[in-house]
Amino acid sequence: MSIFKKIKNLFVSPNTTATKIKLITDKGNGYYSWGGDIFKSDIVRSCIRPYAKAVGKLNAKHLRGTGKDLKVNPDPYIRFLLEEPNPLMTGQLFQEKLATQLKLNNNSFAYIVRDDFGFASEMYPLPATMVEALYDDNMRLYLKFQLQNSKYVTFAYTDIIHLRQDFNKNDIFGDTPKEALTDLMEVVTTTDQSVINAIKNSNIVKWLLRYSTQLQPEDLKENLKVFNDAFLDIETASGGAMGVDQTVAEVKQVDPKDYVPNATQMDKSITRIYNFFGTNEKIIQGKYNEDEWVAYYESEIEPIALQLGKEVTRKIFSRKERGFDNRIVYDATSLQTAGMQTKLNLFQMVDRGGMSPNEWREVFNLPPCPGGDEYIRRLDTAVVNKYADIINKFKNITAEKFELMLKKFSESEDKDAAKN
Repeated sequence: MSIFKKIKNLFVSPNTTATKIKLITDKGNGYYSWGGDIFKSDIVRSCIRPYAKAVGKLNAKHLRGTGKDLKVNPDPYIRFLLEEPNPLMTGQLFQEKLATQLKLNNNSFAYIVRDDFGFASEMYPLPATMVEALYDDNMRLYLKFQLQNSKYVTFAYTDIIHLRQDFNKNDIFGDTPKEALTDLMEVVTTTDQSVINAIKNSNIVKWLLRYSTQLQPEDLKENLKVFNDAFLDIETASGGAMGVDQTVAEVKQVDPKDYVPNATQMDKSITRIYNFFGTNEKIIQGKYNEDEWVAYYESEIEPIALQLGKEVTRKIFSRKERGFDNRIVYDATSLQTAGMQTKLNLFQMVDRGGMSPNEWREVFNLPPCPGGDEYIRRLDTAVVNKYADIINKFKNITAEKFELMLKKFSESEDKDAAKN
């Protein structure tokens, strides 16, 4: 069913003020130029792909309460909403799409569909080409979207999940990456085209003959044919020797490397794009170690996880519901990049009550076991105050009384053994 049949446009009073932001649109012909789709660039796509996949692997959870009263996913409808935001995609793909749009435009939007009682029932990403901020007479904020099919829809901002980065000049939108990327992407595109032209020319021109005298076009063609037949034919009998007359001033073999852009300059341009998207070659090619991934997670993934959780929380739950500690969090339990030794050392968290056995098994991609959700603790790591009453009872006992108690205890055990 079309999204337009599921959602209802909200009409805005004509007396409004507007703020517009132009997004990256798909009007290109396969080569990058601003106003085209930079996602067609292999460099840009390789920068965004690890980021989007990592955000997609974040686990969305509904939490209520704190401490001993903490409940995980207490309401089934919220859990289903997070697992399947709409009939077209799972929660993982929903998060990936929002992350991709955020990297491309510094803004990402999703619309919340509510039922007749005001509860969120579905969430749809909005890949718009332009967004306009509108205010009605009561200064309520609406967003007017121009979709890729040129249709317009308008929604209340309270029903929009809005992620943003580079949040600087505008009060509502993150700053567009256009100014920062335009010149850089033109350099990369020009360099790529130069490489393509050099490869094409290297397949056509292999030798350059320069004559000392001016020749007619037909004489030039005849001389080139003689040169090809005499020296480039694999069946020639010249034995690799070459003879020239006075009309030939220079014979030079064309090297394709002479027409290829400097590799160092190309690498510097690509590195600048990596830096802009907050990534590096190791992350893109999956050659990172544990410490390198942790650094990438803390700088790129964790901020979006926090922003997404807080934004979904405030748009799904009312202030009263948030007052009862209802919240959405996106944790990183699925981003398992720890080494084997680090995973094995986590057993110390299990016998100290920091992790349940099933949480530890999840690190190893193992299925949960029965009873594994119960937290356990070694006796020597028990809570200090748990045995405070017992300690106080024995605090003032003398050595004689203690020996007498041990004697009575031993005699009672002997009697029990004799009965059995």
